[in-house]
Amino acid sequence: MLTLYHAIPSRSSIVRWMLEEVGEPYDIHLLNLQAGDNRKPAYLSVNPMGKVPAIDHDGVIVTEAAAICTYLADAFPKAGLNVPVGDKRRGQYLKWLFFGPSCVEPAVSDRAFPRKEEARRGALGYGDYDTVMTVLAKGVSDGPYLLGGQFTAADVVIGSGLRWGMMFKLIPERPEFTAYVGRLNERPALKRAQDKDAAASQPPKPN
Repeated sequence: MLTLYHAIPSRSSIVRWMLEEVGEPYDIHLLNLQAGDNRKPAYLSVNPMGKVPAIDHDGVIVTEAAAICTYLADAFPKAGLNVPVGDKRRGQYLKWLFFGPSCVEPAVSDRAFPRKEEARRGALGYGDYDTVMTVLAKGVSDGPYLLGGQFTAADVVIGSGLRWGMMFKLIPERPEFTAYVGRLNERPALKRAQDKDAAASQPPKPN
């Protein structure tokens, strides 16, 4: 019914966390990126980009982590992870869902892999790194979550980016970020996702 194409570690951990928040049963199809499973015909028929994550929900294939989180939140509204159409807060909700992959991730990637010559600000979809960090800090400081008291799929997307970026020292450990990530780290669904990934990463025990 619901399958996650997953690799450990990778961006698909964002969706595993989201699935744990949703609380519906799901299957895992593990891919070994080092072995090139994601470039083999079987998986390319699922996602021609050869990337994870992807989900199959009753025959509906969805790729791109933020799109999957948006889809799951709408598909399973009882989990309370979305903001429905008609609610004035949906604009802000969608803004943060798109801000992750369109601003935070490219800004951090450019910081990790700098160009030989700095690009013009107007040529970059995110503008500049410092502005992205300032906007992000303001967004997470109004909390406890991005939309105030409601935890949503947007927190999964933005929170995953912050957790990853600070882990690799590509995002500064500003007080706003550490406080927000600290709150997210206490979520039982995130802990379950991490524990399941850790267990799946263990080599099989000899007979």
